[in-house]
Amino acid sequence: YARAGIQFYWRVEPSATGVPLVYTYVLDPAVQIYRVGDVHTGVIEAVAPFPVKIDLTQP
Repeated sequence: YARAGIQFYWRVEPSATGVPLVYTYVLDPAVQIYRVGDVHTGVIEAVAPFPVKIDLTQP
């Protein structure tokens, strides 16, 4: 992803509670390596790469 220039990506994994965990990553342009952003469960409210609010508890 980094070589392709993708600045943000999310990894979604199941959890024991049934509510998914969402890990966010941000590309550091200076070194072309991803840094871990946040880990979300429940409600995600992100502003980058665009504003979005997602309730992970809703089917």
